[in-house]
Amino acid sequence: MANIRQALHLYLVAGTQDCNHLNGTPERNLLGVLEQALQHGITCYQLREKGKGSLHDRQHILRLAEACRDLCRQYHVPFFIDDDIQMALAVGADGVHIGQSDMPVAEAAELCGGKLMIGLSHNTLAEIEASRHNAALAYCAIGPIFATQSKEKPNPTVGIERIREIRRSGFERPLVAIGGITAETAAEIRQAGADGIAVISAITRAEDVGKAVQALLG
Repeated sequence: MANIRQALHLYLVAGTQDCNHLNGTPERNLLGVLEQALQHGITCYQLREKGKGSLHDRQHILRLAEACRDLCRQYHVPFFIDDDIQMALAVGADGVHIGQSDMPVAEAAELCGGKLMIGLSHNTLAEIEASRHNAALAYCAIGPIFATQSKEKPNPTVGIERIREIRRSGFERPLVAIGGITAETAAEIRQAGADGIAVISAITRAEDVGKAVQALLG
């Protein structure tokens, strides 16, 4: 397993709702995109089954999570699940990603019992500051960097300068940027101090997933 900084280099976040423009079943669509992305070099994957058009049956999602886990293991890529610690533990995921409003990090860490890495979303410098010395966190996410259509109620955009501000403050934790990132902006975001980028539509909506991944890898 790569260390977490390396794993954040190109982090795909996606659920079936992000692949509903394709012609197969929801599961087949997502698994097809995920396998192509893994083949071409993504370094981490998070199953985020949420929002309009997503699956709602828990057993259905559980089976999908198991299939995603198996693909990620085949390519030796860390597998995270969004929000759902119980499901992450049940399928043997590598980690769970939570938002600021989901639950306190201390509570999440207790539920994880040392079996899962924890990633946390951040939007403001105050939120970043609160995570500065939190040993329970494997990484911090900052965003949205740019406007995004992938979330129904996104937080205010923060821009690339927020990454520079975070690093200038002496924040040295693993940091991934998310929100509206494209191949054209990926290099500048990494140069600003992010360990990597997390994307949804830049891969799931690409005409050629392989080419999109290669371009985003930099």
